[in-house]
Amino acid sequence: MKKTAFLLVLVVFAQLAKAQTKTNTSTISKPKLVVGIVIDQMRWDYLYRFQPLFKANGGFKRMMGEGFSCDNTMIPYAPTVTACGHTCVYTGSVPAIHGIAGNAWWDNQLNRIVYCSEDKSVKTVGSNTDAGQMSPKNMLTTSICDELRISSNFKSKVIGVALKDRGSILPAGHSANAAYWYDSKTGNFITSSYYMNALPQWVNQFNQRKLVDSLYALGWKTALSKETLANYATDDVKSYEGKPFGKDAIAFPYDFTSFIGKDYSKISTTPHGNSLTAEMAKAAVIAEQLGKGSATDFLAVSFSSTDYIGHSFGPNSWEHVDDYVKLDDELGKLLNFLDAQVGKNQYTVFLTADHAVAHVPGFMKEHKLPGGNFDDNTARKEMNDFIKEKYGVSGAVESLFNYQVTLNHAKLDSAKADLKVIKQQIISMLLKKEAVSNAFETANIMATSIPKVQREMFANGYFPNRGGDVQFILKSGYMEGGSTGTTHGLWAPYDAHIPLLFYGWGIKKGSSHKEVYMTDIAPTVAALLKIQMPSGNIGHVITDVLK
Repeated sequence: MKKTAFLLVLVVFAQLAKAQTKTNTSTISKPKLVVGIVIDQMRWDYLYRFQPLFKANGGFKRMMGEGFSCDNTMIPYAPTVTACGHTCVYTGSVPAIHGIAGNAWWDNQLNRIVYCSEDKSVKTVGSNTDAGQMSPKNMLTTSICDELRISSNFKSKVIGVALKDRGSILPAGHSANAAYWYDSKTGNFITSSYYMNALPQWVNQFNQRKLVDSLYALGWKTALSKETLANYATDDVKSYEGKPFGKDAIAFPYDFTSFIGKDYSKISTTPHGNSLTAEMAKAAVIAEQLGKGSATDFLAVSFSSTDYIGHSFGPNSWEHVDDYVKLDDELGKLLNFLDAQVGKNQYTVFLTADHAVAHVPGFMKEHKLPGGNFDDNTARKEMNDFIKEKYGVSGAVESLFNYQVTLNHAKLDSAKADLKVIKQQIISMLLKKEAVSNAFETANIMATSIPKVQREMFANGYFPNRGGDVQFILKSGYMEGGSTGTTHGLWAPYDAHIPLLFYGWGIKKGSSHKEVYMTDIAPTVAALLKIQMPSGNIGHVITDVLK
């Protein structure tokens, strides 16, 4: 009897050991596809401000109702601009580390202006223009997409799609299979020889459809009644709004028939630009069989038209409201497509923004709110005039990119100019400007008497060889630019508070007001996929999001 019992115990332990071995050697469960969605220029409050206008089966309500919303997500650096934002989302890092210090910057080593994704060593593929001389080489760290590729021994496919080159290239990372962006001169999606020597047949077929002309033929009519729009935005026509379609095209409905076959740039400043992007993304999923392989794939999509429309018309315009209503519909259709193509609950999506936006200064003035314009061209001229008069050096101030004054050190050194004196004079000139609240040497950011949140954001955004000599801070509501439209780039919450939604495989349902940061997105995705976080990551896993 005892012998039989002993044998039974041995059998049980053997089965347990076998089961444990099977568990340890089995493949870790992962989503078939991760889709990263970046909305170019989206304020967090749009999720709630426009929520009554969103469809029950649209993208925003579906992701918020069935996924997780991080309602207090902040950008931890300045300048809050497109290239920095897209890079931060996918690297979990900041400009001081990943090196993308702006959409462009004065490079102190190359002694010239550098565009964030420029690469003169590669060629355009898919066009005769120079719009394809781009790559991620200026990004100094890996992205979450790179880490996914490494973890699968490069079996995972990574594709980037956007109208803007920087919205496609920087998220997809260094080792991506491909990144595609829109050439506004030809109306086609293109790439560069960094990725391939010829466009795939499916991209050629997509371009041959000339969807742009078909979308132009539809014009731009509002999805909502004027009475409804009036509840969410100011009047249809305002003098402080831009006129991107011509001086006589000032109100709905907009007619684009004159652009067909002639001007392919205007599509970006319409909701049709988002539709074009979504269709290209779907074509990529089908043609590249994303989500069908043995390893997790990644699709990085950026919707750029929201930024073009926002800059021209501002966040309180009828055009902007209509655009977000239509974007909601496009996102809903994209999720339905993924359900059918990849499988419901078989993929994971995150949605965020690269930055938010300020109200149009004219709108602020109209409603007696603080704000105004900073004329950067005039300020630069005054600085150059001072330096020329004192030292005989012309054009010593190279740029005011990223709210920093950048001096040409080579010119000033040749003239034996006193850089310290020049910097202090520039600071003095800036502090006399109505729009400026503070100015200081960038080298002294951490020692400057400013609030901690500003000090940390400016330090995180400063990369010495790609940064300026003097940092200046504009007052709340003030911005660089002219009398129409708006922009972004400051440390303030209206530029730095962004949405963050997670949805699908491995994601809890819920929401949180805990303060999290743009840098936390990449490590959270890394934790979900059980892979290494990007090489410059400084963010933390948002544990509330994960099952």
